[in-house]
Amino acid sequence: MEKILIIDDSALQSAQLKAILEDEYDVTVAQTAERGLDCISIENYSLVLLDVVMPGMDGFTLLKKMQEEIVTQSIPVILITSLSDVEDEQQGFVLGAVDYITKPFHASIVKARVHTHIKLYHYRKQAERQSVTDQLTGIANRRRYERYSAEKWNEAVRLQIPVSICMFDIDYFKAYNDTFGHPAGDDVIAAVAKTAASYLGRSTDFLARYGGEEFVALSLGGSGKAMFQHLKKIRQAIEDLHIPHSSPVSKWVTVSAGGVTVVPPADSSCALYLKIADAMLYDAKKQGRNRVVWADEGMRQQWEKRELGGTI
Repeated sequence: MEKILIIDDSALQSAQLKAILEDEYDVTVAQTAERGLDCISIENYSLVLLDVVMPGMDGFTLLKKMQEEIVTQSIPVILITSLSDVEDEQQGFVLGAVDYITKPFHASIVKARVHTHIKLYHYRKQAERQSVTDQLTGIANRRRYERYSAEKWNEAVRLQIPVSICMFDIDYFKAYNDTFGHPAGDDVIAAVAKTAASYLGRSTDFLARYGGEEFVALSLGGSGKAMFQHLKKIRQAIEDLHIPHSSPVSKWVTVSAGGVTVVPPADSSCALYLKIADAMLYDAKKQGRNRVVWADEGMRQQWEKRELGGTI
């Protein structure tokens, strides 16, 4: 059931709105703007009905606060008002409101507008998900990675916790496509993504297709040593899929990986350390492919020494 939040200091008005909507929706009532903010921070709502005139923080001020926060700025807000001044309506729309409901309430109009804006909200969310999802693999795309990494990097800087960034790609993928064809190549990309995702399923892990046969992973917490060992398991799991390939490395499809773990300094950027991860990936390829090379918190390089057929 869709969740709706009513923020209105009038117990009578909020009770009227709740009675109109509660047969079809899960309705929560907050009688102050501050309580409304608390509710929004702990629950996911599909719509907020917000009274314009409230003591203390009014509806316009609360709406502005919601639009300033990434978490809440996409929630549609319908303003509740008895005001008829065009300037007030204009201010609400400028601040991001999607509609008005005027007092006294007409049940059919309230239901129609609520239904319309919840439907539009889900269309918009679906479009947003598609825009940041790689259609071939179902994992995040590069655009989503760039947004997510910026958010998590700032969080790691603030909390001073380790961040690990890894880049990996499929060895001799062009040769695979030339031999087996592009549809088979797409199947390989999807299989590699699925396998890597199965190992990167914690809430602190993130995996995206960076482009072509290249992937990027980001993880918060954990030491460089632990992440190095974890990526070796992922590399081995991909080889253990036993997807036939005739490359100089193996008779199976394999990947090379490079990464870095760092407690990020305040003046650093995620993009810089992504370049370091890419440099580690380059070293992994230079050393023979089908291996992992990692830079730990002290920028000491760890590498997986391998020969054809096994690990040294």
